[in-house]
Amino acid sequence: LLRGWPHSCAVFFADTETFLMKNAKAKLCLQASLMNGNLLLEDCNPESDFQDWSWQGDSLMNHGTRSCLSAVGADRVQMSLCSSMGYTSWDCSNSLLSPLGSSQGYLVANKKGVALNNVRGLKAQWQDVADRSVCEEKAEQDRYFHAALASTHVYDHTAGNMTLALGIDQEELEELLWFFRREDPSTWNYSVLALSFVAMILGLVLLTINIVRNRKRKIHMYKEAVQTAQQAELEAKQALMPVQEYSPAEPRKQEPVPQDQSSGDVVVQWKDGTVTSLYTERPEAAI
Repeated sequence: LLRGWPHSCAVFFADTETFLMKNAKAKLCLQASLMNGNLLLEDCNPESDFQDWSWQGDSLMNHGTRSCLSAVGADRVQMSLCSSMGYTSWDCSNSLLSPLGSSQGYLVANKKGVALNNVRGLKAQWQDVADRSVCEEKAEQDRYFHAALASTHVYDHTAGNMTLALGIDQEELEELLWFFRREDPSTWNYSVLALSFVAMILGLVLLTINIVRNRKRKIHMYKEAVQTAQQAELEAKQALMPVQEYSPAEPRKQEPVPQDQSSGDVVVQWKDGTVTSLYTERPEAAI
């Protein structure tokens, strides 16, 4: 539906200006509390979202809590959801804020924070940091709002009256504009944050698993290399054992030459261990 809206409406939603609500007497700014919905008066801090306010029609919305300023009981005020029935519309006149359509008094600063009281004075006057009335902020916001509505109309030459370009009446469009102006993006932001956290945890788990597996693989490869080296060494030793078995541990002692042998005789040692002379010389006496 938003795609069919004129560009000026999108700019209107995006450019909703915020302002600080400073009490003219206390010179402190109205600040909302995220925990219990209470309201405090603190030193003005333009950087704090909890001191940023904007007019949403006749309601005052705090941009830190995304809730609206509401009257509770006869004299109490606190923050409540803008989509609930408890939020309050405010009438703004001469820097004075009072609940619309009631006689509960004006929003007044006191020692505890703010309350509703019939006092009309500096304690009941609210300004921005430039000492302009918050009512001027509302007037500017209303001008932007009506300009955005006017930009959604086209002139019908056949009917001679104003109709909406989207084919819906003005009341329905105003309701849609009000709905999207109150839309709270915190749910989407929290969802994206949660998904980012889950993705980070999943990445850390996968990284840990990868490191453990790489370490185990390296240990397994090292054990296989050691086992292969030991097997090769064992096979080399087994290959040398037969040679060592047949080789004499000590050189055989040279058997003494038989006494009946003389120098120059050729002696043969047979496999059975007997030693004989190849050439037997007969003694000269025998000849």
